[in-house]
This record gives sequence, C-alpha cells and structure tokens, in this order.
Amino acid sequence: MRERANAMPADTRPLAGIEATLRNYAWLGPLLLRLVFGWFWLETGWAKLHNLEFFVGRFVEWGIPFPTLSATVSGATDLVGGALLIVGLGTRLAAIPMIINMLVALAVVVLPTITTFNEFVELDEVLYVCVLFWLLMAGPGKASLDHLLARRFTKPA
Repeated sequence: MRERANAMPADTRPLAGIEATLRNYAWLGPLLLRLVFGWFWLETGWAKLHNLEFFVGRFVEWGIPFPTLSATVSGATDLVGGALLIVGLGTRLAAIPMIINMLVALAVVVLPTITTFNEFVELDEVLYVCVLFWLLMAGPGKASLDHLLARRFTKPA
C-alpha cells in the first residue's frame, strides 16, 4: 500500500490544484510585502528628513555620535531604501544599510529598556530586521525591476 501511495502521480494528491495555483501567483507575496514595507520606510525617511532638527535632538538624547550626520543618513537610508524596495531595484543591496540602521536603533535605543525575551521578540524593530533579512536572502521576487533587469542582461546558460 505504501509503494502505491508513493507511485501516485503528483497531480492526484489532495490540494494539488490549490498548490499549483498558489505557485503560479507566488510573485504576489514579495510584491505586496515590498510595496507596503517600502512605503512605510519611504514615509519614515521623509518624516525624518523634513523634521531633521527634531530627530537630531533625539539622536543627541540617545548619545549617537555626529547626531546631525547620523540623523540625516538614517533618514536618507529609510527614504531611498523604501523607494528602492517599492520598485524592487537593488533590493538586496538596499536591505543591508536598512538592517544596519535597525540594528543600531535596537542596540542604542531599544535594548537598554528590554528585560525579557518576550519583550524582545515583540519589538517592531526585530520584525523589521527579520523582514529586511528575508528580502536580503530571498530577493524581491518576479514582479520587480531587479528580476526584469536580470532577465534582460543575464545570458542563458
């Protein structure tokens, strides 16, 4: 009986049709994530850069060196990184400074106030780092400029 179950064609498995349909639309997941997450970062960067004096003051409070430069770089990273995520251009490269930005925020601002592991895993910044790390590792998906450029400029094997 076991041999017969293993010998069944793949398309007769329960839910095979659903799996095939989901595979056909797998590009939607990364696209939706990039659009929403990218917009969030674009908007955050815009807010930082248009309220730079306020954010410089926060950076001073947190003891971040070179507060004006650091706040400007942080805001620009969010703004440009968010825009790049939206269109899926340089996605993996854009994720790196964005991850660094979040790791600095975690280390300097947030972690000193955390006392339990449960508090840590519930932090927004941890989720942000995880999503950015996923984009770094998995890439932007098929509905992206990265994918379009790779198809256009990569020679078939």
